[in-house]
Amino acid sequence: MEKRWTMKSQGDPLSVENLAHLIDARDDENSREIYKLVATLLVQRGIKYYHEAKKFFRPELSHLHDPFLIKDMDLAIDRIVKAMSDQEKILIYGDYDVDGTTAVATVYSFFKRHHDWVNFYLPDRYKEGYGISTAGIDWARENNYTLIIALDCGIKSIDKVDYAKTLGIDFIICDHHIPGDQLPAAVAVLDPKRSDCPYPYKELTGCGIGFKLVQAFADTHSIPFSEIECYLDLCAVSIASDIVPVTGENRILAHFGMERLNTNPREGFKAILNLANVKKKVSLTDVVFVIGPRINAAGRIEDAKRSVELLIAENEEDAIRAGEGIDKLNQTRREKDSIITEQALQLIHDDEGHKHRKTTVLFNPDWHKGVIGIVASRLTEHHYRPTIVLTQSDGKITGSARSVKDFDLYAALEKCGDLLEQYGGHKYAAGLTMKPERIQEFRDRFNQVVTDVIEERMLTQEIEVDSELNLEDISFPFYRILQQFAPFGPGNMAPVFLTRGVNSRIGPKIVGEKHLKLFVEQPNSPSFDAIAFQQANHLQDTVYGKTFDICYAIEENDWNGNVTLQLNIKDIKPATV
Repeated sequence: MEKRWTMKSQGDPLSVENLAHLIDARDDENSREIYKLVATLLVQRGIKYYHEAKKFFRPELSHLHDPFLIKDMDLAIDRIVKAMSDQEKILIYGDYDVDGTTAVATVYSFFKRHHDWVNFYLPDRYKEGYGISTAGIDWARENNYTLIIALDCGIKSIDKVDYAKTLGIDFIICDHHIPGDQLPAAVAVLDPKRSDCPYPYKELTGCGIGFKLVQAFADTHSIPFSEIECYLDLCAVSIASDIVPVTGENRILAHFGMERLNTNPREGFKAILNLANVKKKVSLTDVVFVIGPRINAAGRIEDAKRSVELLIAENEEDAIRAGEGIDKLNQTRREKDSIITEQALQLIHDDEGHKHRKTTVLFNPDWHKGVIGIVASRLTEHHYRPTIVLTQSDGKITGSARSVKDFDLYAALEKCGDLLEQYGGHKYAAGLTMKPERIQEFRDRFNQVVTDVIEERMLTQEIEVDSELNLEDISFPFYRILQQFAPFGPGNMAPVFLTRGVNSRIGPKIVGEKHLKLFVEQPNSPSFDAIAFQQANHLQDTVYGKTFDICYAIEENDWNGNVTLQLNIKDIKPATV
């Protein structure tokens, strides 16, 4: 797939010069140029002053916001205190994905320490569907729960909350999805995206909001922060897996959560990493590709309760047993994902009209509901356009949607809302249900809505380049500075550099059938090991004697204890100079 390279603004020159001088005062020409580049990377991230740079490079837990700035937090704490005082039974209810299960593990584990009558509940993806269900409320009533704390769901469950009230059950909603015009009539609705919520950071995950609830309770009950730090690893995993911005408060939670994951992981994470044979320091990227899929697998294939049991396991034996079960479910998930992806790609290949549409909307009633979200993501990688994958479940059509950069998928679904039974999500990912007879009308409407507003540039994958760089400037000291920008994720991606006029010192070779391995250099520069994943098609462009341009991230490669710097190539183009 062709990609377009876009050079980021290099920032206000005066701000860059001033910041470069403040972060490195040495009178050394080589040092000055490197720190000018570092200053440029900071300015690109909105950091212009030394105190901002210090806060960015040295985050502190004291930088977290007061949880009571979230609207209704006082009401939520008052209701929980009353429930505890009156010996009410409290049910922690969460979505079945990584964000939901980490949120449930956080809030359940904490309140279980302080109240005997606490349990958790996760809906069945196939029988109950996404969010708060009537079946879940009925189960709570049958088991005498009078307070439900809903995590990572509920912001649009107006009828369900009303139904619960008729049964004498109160709700506290902790959600981070976009609210509708009307809020549920819950005791408290904690959602920074509420238009009337003054909370200064809007991008918390569901687990993050659950953590703020825990923090608020701890603050009002003289519980030291050190007692809730054990939940930061859960926050970090939710941030990585839910693909939210790694900025502001999320960056602080991710920083300390990853620190904990690498130094003192909970038994469940330890079991997953051992099963995956991960021995190195774990990054947010590792969470996305190793931990997240395994936690998700339980809810996709069987029962998300198994993921929560893994996450709250207090001894090694329980964690290993739960981890092994989830690892097997993940193998099943991978098999189904692979089969359905191939079937979907074949459908696209056989559809002559697909290349003329700005969207991909596919339906197969036999596809597994638990993996269609993954398939939608994979199709977006192959055919870069807003994508929806639909299947049938319990007589209804259910789907997962994924978008392309800069296109608001949720807004497009809103314009098709009258054709849908239910929908919810974010700018880049959403879920939806509809009646079977609506499929073709929805497909046509969605394609027209997207066609009317999407810009042509959005249909070509973009690689944002932070700066140009000569290979001779790459060194371990420079790499260690770059590592201080971590944790990386949306809003703070690993810096991508452009180097022009490189050649391959040793002939490139294809590894793993799809990947390109090569050694690149410029005149008078060292040679660097490089890997270009999924780019075997560039083999002939990089043979010995040809000159080409590359954009890449710098990473560390540890092979049998030999640590070197490696270029992770994002794309290759013929040389322009």
